[in-house]
Amino acid sequence: MRRRISSHILVINPKLNPVGQYAQVAPMPTQIPGPLAGKYSWLRTIVLFGLIGWLYFSIMLHLVGQWWQDPNFSHGFFVPAFALFVMWQDRARLVGFVAAPSLWGLGIIVFALCVLVVGVLGAELFLSRISLLLVIAGLIVYFRGWRFFRAILFPWAFLVLMIPIPAIVFNQITFPLQLLASKVAAAVLPWAGVPVLREGNVINLPAMALEVAEACSGIRSLLSLGTLAIIYGYLMESRISIRIILAVASLPIAVAANSLRIIGTGLLVQYWDPQKAEGFFHVFSGWLIFVVSLAMLFALHRLLLVKTRGRRHVCEF
Repeated sequence: MRRRISSHILVINPKLNPVGQYAQVAPMPTQIPGPLAGKYSWLRTIVLFGLIGWLYFSIMLHLVGQWWQDPNFSHGFFVPAFALFVMWQDRARLVGFVAAPSLWGLGIIVFALCVLVVGVLGAELFLSRISLLLVIAGLIVYFRGWRFFRAILFPWAFLVLMIPIPAIVFNQITFPLQLLASKVAAAVLPWAGVPVLREGNVINLPAMALEVAEACSGIRSLLSLGTLAIIYGYLMESRISIRIILAVASLPIAVAANSLRIIGTGLLVQYWDPQKAEGFFHVFSGWLIFVVSLAMLFALHRLLLVKTRGRRHVCEF
């Protein structure tokens, strides 16, 4: 009788009759043994992260330096820390995902590298930095799949806030904020008995002229408050709609708080001492107004809770 033997190694025992007798049939190995597979997997991971570190080392070094030196973007230190915290908090669910690698990840990685090349050649820091997030997204999709990427979409998208906005966009936002704060202060100060003559972003008072400079435009508190509003909404509120309202409300709250700061400075100059508008009091007022902004954000959240609680009672009734 003919025997079918597929994918096997035939080991012949010489002591037996060599005609049609097989002493042992051993299966042919079809994959790398477990320890070796784990070793090569770790080696591949180390090489991959080494290449990414080599590509983005100088870019990340400059980014951290900008966080440290530019007060407008000092909130960048907290962004990756919070993103890691969110993933760590959700680690039990993330570990349960079955890996479903997708070749679309390679396409995302190639696109990210093209963005990196354009950013480096064009000396555009924003493109160079944003390409890192695209590379991270591509790696996640390639190794873990789209389902896993959707599970960590929030912390990944939150990382965008750590990247300073381009200078051209920054300037387009800052100057209108300067004019808006000047207009609000010039409209309110006369109600407090302070004569005002506004010329652009300069408020002329009887005691001295106040210039609403870029640092006083409110862009710093706007970026920081927006980031904190997202963090606060994630930690304190489970409903997506309320989180969105809190994040969007941070814009008018920051503008209103900055206008209050300029109005307070005008009153300080007119009724106390013009020198108090500079130095310690000026810096302290910035911190004080930011605390007021946080209080306004908290008050808005409490108000939304009261309103939604009332609606629930009506529905239950």
